[in-house]
Amino acid sequence: MGSYTYIEKHAGWAEIVLNRPERRNALIPPMAGEITQAIEGLQTDKEIASILIRGEGGYLCSGIDLKALQADPAPEWQGKDVGDIRSMHRALYRCRKPLLCALERFAINAGAALVFACDLTIAGHTSFLQIGEIQQGSDLPMNAGWLKLKYTEQVLLRLSLLGDRVLGPELVTLGLALQSVDEAQVLKTLRAVATRLASFPEGASETIIERIRGMRPEDADSVFPVSDNKALLTANQVRS
Repeated sequence: MGSYTYIEKHAGWAEIVLNRPERRNALIPPMAGEITQAIEGLQTDKEIASILIRGEGGYLCSGIDLKALQADPAPEWQGKDVGDIRSMHRALYRCRKPLLCALERFAINAGAALVFACDLTIAGHTSFLQIGEIQQGSDLPMNAGWLKLKYTEQVLLRLSLLGDRVLGPELVTLGLALQSVDEAQVLKTLRAVATRLASFPEGASETIIERIRGMRPEDADSVFPVSDNKALLTANQVRS
């Protein structure tokens, strides 16, 4: 168990849980490092057919923790080799297991990118996804990379230019979620999907995923370019 995440193993599948509920599971570099390590460890486990990502406290992720990013004095982990968002997405990009996402309550900015990184998402009817970087004058390299890889440019434009909240039913219509259900049923429904994947022959899901992953550009860095945009250093939180 890490400081900011923990892993729950079940029969044939596992959960990675973002565990900063006091900050609505906002991402900081050491959390990203823990997610990277969890992905890299679980994907080598032959008994694991899929990896489910969720947030503690009934919400997925509120994005990058701007309070920590802008803190003065800086957090003790800043400047240390504890992990980073881009490396986390490279690990998600290469993951050899199906990635499942529980979209409870909200996934904002960097939280939205976690949704896009996953292969199957269950969303709550009133849960929302929001790419609000346009409100902050910020770049969106991870969101843009995943959306351009998996969806159409029109979907990318609809989400990124308006910067609004997109609810579960519309996410299904756009092809961004497998199903929209009552809020209380999100995790139960997704766990049923994980259980179903675990019921197939050992290694079957990995075989399918490796075939699909093999169709992606080999160089993950070309999908997630480095950005020199510094807007988040002074940006406010995204509005509704």
